[in-house]
Amino acid sequence: MRQNRTRNLTIAAGIVLVFLLFWFLARPLLFGREEAEEIPSAVTTDENGNRIIDWDSIVVPDYIERDLLPVNEYSRPGIYLEDVRGVVIHYTANPGSTAKQNRDYFAGLADGVSGTYASSHFIIDTDGSIIQCIPMSEVSYASNDRNYDTISIECCHEDEDGKFTKDTYDSLVKLVVWLCETYDLETDSVIRHYDVTGKECPLYFVVHEDKWEEFLEDVEDVRQR
Repeated sequence: MRQNRTRNLTIAAGIVLVFLLFWFLARPLLFGREEAEEIPSAVTTDENGNRIIDWDSIVVPDYIERDLLPVNEYSRPGIYLEDVRGVVIHYTANPGSTAKQNRDYFAGLADGVSGTYASSHFIIDTDGSIIQCIPMSEVSYASNDRNYDTISIECCHEDEDGKFTKDTYDSLVKLVVWLCETYDLETDSVIRHYDVTGKECPLYFVVHEDKWEEFLEDVEDVRQR
């Protein structure tokens, strides 16, 4: 009798262990993405409710390659951001180009020959890899009137329609979530270049407004996990 009871308890314990193992392994498949990792905010407020950013506390994730532009008048002026109130999404408008090629283009503007002012904090390649070009605390020349209070992201694309690959899209969601959490921003603080100047950038998200709304929903979905 005692042997049967021991055997039954062993079987029951085994069933529980199998269930727990299944739950932790299968949960991402059953419910979509895994829960988002908690990201510490770099923002506090003073006694008057003013935002204060602890720039030194911001640690750029390991999945981002740091390849900063040289300080220069045309693409990295070295001006400190007043605050970060939003994230602006762009596309390169240069089908088939890589993140490294676009980064090097920004770096090449330093000679002043073209007289062009342009850069971006981050560039996402079609394979999903990300390059950081500008420090988190500095201004980039990407978003016109919003240069001084936003972080900019350029996205590479394969075709003229500007549609992002799945790898680019997934990395964009991941990067935007990290930025929103770091700078204590609501998802509606994520905007397109189009929303600042009316320029059709990023083209696919301007032409397909529903896809832009879907992107914002995906960002919010990850943030809520």
